Amino acid sequence: MFDLPGSWVWDYWFADDGERYHLFFLYASRALGDPDARHYRASIGHAVSTDLVEWTQVTDALVRSDGPAFDDLATWTGSVVRHPDGTWFMFYTGSTLAAGGKNVQRIGYATSDDLEVWTKAPGPVLEAAHPWYETLEDGAWHDEAFRDPWVFADPSGDGWHMLITARARTGVATGRGVIGHAVSRDLRRWELRPPLTAPSETGFGQLEVMQVEVVEGRPVLLFSCLAEHATTARAGTTGGTWAVPAGGLLGPFGMEAAYPLTDDRLYVGRLLRRREDGQWLLFAFRNVGDDAPFVGGVSDPMPVAWVDGRLTVAATAGAAAGAAAGSATDAGERHLTT
Repeated sequence: MFDLPGSWVWDYWFADDGERYHLFFLYASRALGDPDARHYRASIGHAVSTDLVEWTQVTDALVRSDGPAFDDLATWTGSVVRHPDGTWFMFYTGSTLAAGGKNVQRIGYATSDDLEVWTKAPGPVLEAAHPWYETLEDGAWHDEAFRDPWVFADPSGDGWHMLITARARTGVATGRGVIGHAVSRDLRRWELRPPLTAPSETGFGQLEVMQVEVVEGRPVLLFSCLAEHATTARAGTTGGTWAVPAGGLLGPFGMEAAYPLTDDRLYVGRLLRRREDGQWLLFAFRNVGDDAPFVGGVSDPMPVAWVDGRLTVAATAGAAAGAAAGSATDAGERHLTT
């Protein structure tokens, strides 16, 4: 497990340079006292590993910009890809406060030659806009949700796609969460497209930290959402990480068939294929514990497999999942070196 004794650690993403795995993560000091305050103090940390278990923290990747800037409040979740010319691109969420104190989220990027030193591009490259996406002026949600960019190459080799946590402008407020979509030829200039899903009365208010992969020949979408941000049709579930059948990397996505991959003890589930043996692994951060409203820390890897048509945490990983979801202890911190 990766955790920091003096900070809360939550959302995260990976890069693989062929020799080491890189973990980029949001963190904020526990000196804030209230874990809910962490969101507006988030920086992007960095750790490296050769085995996905033992992690060494290195220099932080990104911090918020001086204002006024689209990321002058905090830097939030993103993803990393490599351009054919060898340049690494980190797409991330920039957070700022609008008049009235409401949060506005936009997408920006930074580049690096070595995954260690990052240079921000000036300004955002994407933001929520009508006619497809809800903005603050629509007044239906607590913030302008447009974040968590997941970027991947088009399977045909024709450019790049970005999936975005976004909201539609119509439908019940708790069912407006959609998969925002944008395309690019060069990773630097992006064109906003219509969402890949529609709002639904059986859906979710937000589809956080999306990822789409082809696991053992089957496309699957992962996202996270807690019970309080879902429609009443989802009552009876605690929320957590959800899996969705997919026809391909760009859908169609069977959102009505979304099923929980974890409960609310494990949040922001992400898949990573281990380089050494091709095994697909699930990671998540520890969200709530038996006696803690928020725990934090990224779990050890948990193998996944298809069982009766559903992606499932393998039985051999059951104990690890339970341990990762429990209350914060010092046991997992033995995997961290600095």
